[in-house]
Amino acid sequence: MEGSQRNPKGRFSDRVENYIKYRPSYPPEVLELLKSRCGQTEESVIADVGSGTGILTKLLLENAERVYGVEPNREMREAAERMLADQANFTSIPGSAEATDLLTDSVDIIVAGQAFHWFDRPRAKKEFHRILRPNGWVVLIWNERETDSTPFLREYEVLLRKYAMDYQEVDHMKISPEILREFYDPATYETGIFSNRQQFDYEGLKGRCLSSSYIPNAGQPGHDDLIEELEALFAKYESGGQVEIGYQTMVYYGRL
Repeated sequence: MEGSQRNPKGRFSDRVENYIKYRPSYPPEVLELLKSRCGQTEESVIADVGSGTGILTKLLLENAERVYGVEPNREMREAAERMLADQANFTSIPGSAEATDLLTDSVDIIVAGQAFHWFDRPRAKKEFHRILRPNGWVVLIWNERETDSTPFLREYEVLLRKYAMDYQEVDHMKISPEILREFYDPATYETGIFSNRQQFDYEGLKGRCLSSSYIPNAGQPGHDDLIEELEALFAKYESGGQVEIGYQTMVYYGRL
């Protein structure tokens, strides 16, 4: 894991199965926003940059001529290829935000779900300018986990921070309005906010926790203690064998 901590593109190699099973999808309002505000149609060509295991890609394929899933992590990319093997309008690309391997002026919309905070922003912006068609859109999306809306989520956040290896360094909430303004400059961006929820039994909660790259995996220091405390936390707050994790799905969209 040490090597993948130094290399952001390899961080999730040992998290793929948990990522597929337990990471949240995106609310339908995101697709409606793409249609109503960014002009997505069945003729659109979309690049899902940092596409991971294809969670967002799968939704985008419902209303696009072609979706390119651009993902540098081999394990995650291959998981998306397996899941989307029957989608004729899906193309998997072993590229990155800084070097997508897509043709110049070839896409109408670039999306990045749970990924922009990993990008080398100046290099990615240059690459996005290159591959976007005139008046193309860049859409940045995050499911921001609520950390203070319920007693369970407050204690869950404390637990993560206690055992996280580099939570503060990789927290995507460090992407400030100033960073977004700089990225979209000289254009501007707009914001959409939508509610999103997940219900978990204990195994689901454990899988969701372990899908995060900053959490010690099996065999790493702190893992066993983390699991013991997580089990106690679930027992304290479960209702009907379930706990709920809430998110605010943040969508930032604009032309470069």
